[in-house]
Amino acid sequence: MSNSLFPVILAGGKGERFWPLSRKDRPKQFLSLDGSSRSLLQATADRLITVTSGWNNLWVITSSQVAAGVRQQLPELPDQNLLIESQGRDTAAAVAWASLEIKKRYGEDAIIGFFPSDHWIADLEAFKRTLDAATQLAATTEAIVTLGIKPTFPSTGYGYIEQGENIGSFNDLPAYHVNRFTEKPNRETAETFLSTGRFSWNSGMFVFRAGVVLKELYTHAPEIIEPLEQQGPDIYPQLLKQSIDYALMEKTKLAYVLPVDFGWDDLGDWNALERLLKKSGNPNVELATHVGLDTQGAIVYATNSEDVIVTIGLEDVVIVRDRNVTLVVNKNRTQEIKQILKTLADDPRFTELL
Repeated sequence: MSNSLFPVILAGGKGERFWPLSRKDRPKQFLSLDGSSRSLLQATADRLITVTSGWNNLWVITSSQVAAGVRQQLPELPDQNLLIESQGRDTAAAVAWASLEIKKRYGEDAIIGFFPSDHWIADLEAFKRTLDAATQLAATTEAIVTLGIKPTFPSTGYGYIEQGENIGSFNDLPAYHVNRFTEKPNRETAETFLSTGRFSWNSGMFVFRAGVVLKELYTHAPEIIEPLEQQGPDIYPQLLKQSIDYALMEKTKLAYVLPVDFGWDDLGDWNALERLLKKSGNPNVELATHVGLDTQGAIVYATNSEDVIVTIGLEDVVIVRDRNVTLVVNKNRTQEIKQILKTLADDPRFTELL
């Protein structure tokens, strides 16, 4: 059995909470949020190329709306390794289709990893060690391995994984059977989880053998895998829209977790820039030309270096200037950007801003 890993990048998301920088023609995964020259998608591909045998083993699944942008950002990716969904049906369908395609080409024992396109990872060497451990576990056990991130605070925005029985170590990392998955808890529950030391954040990264995950999908999500195998991707618009967590991970008895710590952030909204880029001694995070008076705790971003943002007496706000839109929002309410987008979508004057 080959232990080579076939990474699949999930690149179909919209990233609406990074509006107005993230729009239909420029979703979150195409953005560079740290001031570097590499987008989140490109940075994800850069990481994964180091753990597989070059571009021929890397896959991407994305939507028809942004497929051209993926090709532009990843010109080295072989065309046959780019799977284009005619309509987004969430991650269960994406995992099922990509697993079927890789099984056809490489067989049931091919080891597949799924990785969101828009995450930030700090320690690349620790990340590589983790993937090696996950690959070893998937190669030797009927396992659907999920990477659990060591929690650093009682987040109410992440799902949690409770570790059960220890099944041994792989590449010096302990592995556990999964007791349960819990979706975004309230703060009191999250604090309780952290106090036990048995819970990890659900990173949305998975590793398994093709045959193992397909067998489990037939058991727990036949309404997704059967039409795909029988009729191919043309059936996509009719598939049930479900996450892989709901369709499979919360039901399978083959779920295992590797609790890991390689510096991770899912970059869920504008507040992530503060976690990544805040510098000691600077009261604000500035990716713009900003002139401030009595302003602190602000995140200021502008795509045009000639734009000047001036603030007076502000605290804990996000200010984003992109093209013909300026967003000003309290940092505690960035999750409500999605509600504003629904309002804009209902008004023909503003649909071009989406």
